Amino acid sequence: MLEALTGTGLAASAGLNAYIPLMVMGLLARYTELIDLPSGWAWLGNGWVLTILGLLLAVEVVADKVPVVDHVNDVVQTVVRPTAGGLAFGAGSGAQTVTVSDPGSFFTSHQWVPVVAGVLIALGVHGVKAAARPVVNVSTAGFGAPVASTVEDIGSVLMSVLAILMPILVLVGLGLLVWAVVLIMRRRRRKREIAASGTARLFG
Repeated sequence: MLEALTGTGLAASAGLNAYIPLMVMGLLARYTELIDLPSGWAWLGNGWVLTILGLLLAVEVVADKVPVVDHVNDVVQTVVRPTAGGLAFGAGSGAQTVTVSDPGSFFTSHQWVPVVAGVLIALGVHGVKAAARPVVNVSTAGFGAPVASTVEDIGSVLMSVLAILMPILVLVGLGLLVWAVVLIMRRRRRKREIAASGTARLFG
């Protein structure tokens, strides 16, 4: 159960920022005793991998805070974030390998299940993020983009750390995420209703 919560939290974190959960796992595995990655995922703690992840994270952090550029970045990340979510869930839930030497064995042993679960979770969170950002940009004339992005980055870091250290609290984070989705959907519905009533008055 705790392994599943760890994987879920890391995958959700990847939906907000693809590189943060991978870096958190890699750094903690390399420099602390807080996490012991399965042998098949030990590459996350490699110095070169962490350097590349750091560079990609820097690009992501800057691009996601610039209006219009953030939309283009979200389109690109539609592939990257779910992939990172699959890797994060697989590593966090204790999957034994990421390199499939025997595809038949891989599927029959269900080692693919955590990866697919992580992909779907990260894709869902990414979809919410990508849908919410245009609403934030329009309602704040673009000034809200860096604030929203910073909150998302902080949320990704906290979710990653909690998933590893206190996985039970992942449920709280997921609850807050669901609350945010409901809030965003209500605001979008309210704006549509206002726009519709304005059009009706104009032509009515």
